[in-house]
Amino acid sequence: MEMEDPIVFVVDDDEAICESLRLLIGDIGLEVRTFHSAQQFLSDYDPSQPGCLVLDVRMSGMSGLELQAKLRELDLEIPTIIITGHGDVPMAVEALKAGALDFIEKPFRDQVLLDSIQKAVNLDARTRRSRRERQDVQSRVRLLTRRESEIMKHLIAGKANKTIAYELGISPKTVDFHRANILAKTGVNSVVELVRLTQKAATR
Repeated sequence: MEMEDPIVFVVDDDEAICESLRLLIGDIGLEVRTFHSAQQFLSDYDPSQPGCLVLDVRMSGMSGLELQAKLRELDLEIPTIIITGHGDVPMAVEALKAGALDFIEKPFRDQVLLDSIQKAVNLDARTRRSRRERQDVQSRVRLLTRRESEIMKHLIAGKANKTIAYELGISPKTVDFHRANILAKTGVNSVVELVRLTQKAATR
């Protein structure tokens, strides 16, 4: 399924800054949505929409760092670029520890911000693609019966069919039968591919 085009969400309580960034970012072909408060952004944001967040730190009401904390609390992942005219080292450290991709002080060169935005939307695209792949794998694994799941754990541990049969008290032919079903349901052709698949499913 084709992903939607990314949107750059700009949150800054300075309307002139919002308009300036909307024009700047729009010039490189990205859609921009501007918000004058963190609350306004939270009420409008749809996490299924790919993109990134360009966020001012000091705003009336909820600050940029507080918005970062709220997004984390809601388990909403969006690459975030912090911009500020009042930057200092502790603030930058706090923003980066909270997951900000970049911390840019005003005034900044246009290209610095644009490069950071491009990096952010690319990261978001990779993250969403990995998440979709992981969800696809997990949905395939859920098709397995309890016995198939049990045998799969032995297979990915590198055990031979005869060993699995002995440990589970079943015949090697039964193991062969379940092994074929496991490979068919998960859409792989070998146990090596099955191991890779389960590793992908387990990756956050």
